[in-house]
Amino acid sequence: MFGQLIRLSLPQIQFVYLGPCFCLRLPSDSASRQTPLPLANGRRSPAPVRDFHPRDDAHAGRTENPNSVFPQFMTTERPDAIASKLIGGRIVGFVDGSPSAFVCPTNFFDFFSSPDDYYQRWLLGSALRILRFIGFLITISFTAFYVSVTTYHYEMIPHTMLLNLTESRAKVPFPPLIEALLMETTIELLREAGARLPTKVGQTIGIVGGIVIGQAAVQAGFTSNILIITVATSAIASFTIPSYIMSASIRLIRFGLIIMAGVLGNLGLMMCIGLVVIHLSGVTNMGTSYLTPLSPMNFSDLLDTFVRGPFWGLRKRPSISDSQNKSTNKMRK
Repeated sequence: MFGQLIRLSLPQIQFVYLGPCFCLRLPSDSASRQTPLPLANGRRSPAPVRDFHPRDDAHAGRTENPNSVFPQFMTTERPDAIASKLIGGRIVGFVDGSPSAFVCPTNFFDFFSSPDDYYQRWLLGSALRILRFIGFLITISFTAFYVSVTTYHYEMIPHTMLLNLTESRAKVPFPPLIEALLMETTIELLREAGARLPTKVGQTIGIVGGIVIGQAAVQAGFTSNILIITVATSAIASFTIPSYIMSASIRLIRFGLIIMAGVLGNLGLMMCIGLVVIHLSGVTNMGTSYLTPLSPMNFSDLLDTFVRGPFWGLRKRPSISDSQNKSTNKMRK
């Protein structure tokens, strides 16, 4: 028997920030989360020998809400995005052995912003950002609303559409809840299979698999064609979110909304959405609210939240960084 001695230890993490733009209260919080506890004799506790994934464990050790499904650190490999966050007063962390850098603090709306928005005209960038928020609303509630309406609230359906819906569901043996969960699970299987396979094969599997399975399911009477359209629309809308981690979190929450809509109808749907909002209100990231700039309200940040305002209007750094130097370089109109 042959063996090999391997020494495992925690990798180094380097934090980068700009001094004039940086909030002075954040480094101590970051340092307290990364420094081992001292022992009685003055030495520091040794790093535990264990399996370690650099990026995931670095995030888990510094997040204030480790059980939340929503991401609290933005990861990126783009140097322009990192430079923009540094100028905005954020902290950027580099982990030894990881190709990605993580940014903190972040809020919920940062995950709907793309660096490409700032390379386009501000009207086009604003339109694309608004389209992403519309896609977020569609992907999180469209299928759940279909289940709620077809199960409890037929009076909300127009009469012309009600006849087509009744005809399409005449041969379906499952209730809308089970039908929607089966189709959503199938879509997620196709998505995961397409992501793990090589690029050309994955695209083929996603397109051909979706068409074949959808057409076969409708012809066999396992699902209605209207549900196929609903699930496909929700799946396409989820791709508008730039952050894959946020998109995956929203897709997971969507299953909970579908179940509540199938059990309690629109009441369950509204209750579940209310619970999500309450949870988001209680999440903090490096001492700042996750719903900044809506809670607490900051009107100057709204110009770069739901829309991408013109550069001459973005004269202040985001309030989430709480920088002492709040003004940026002024630009002419």
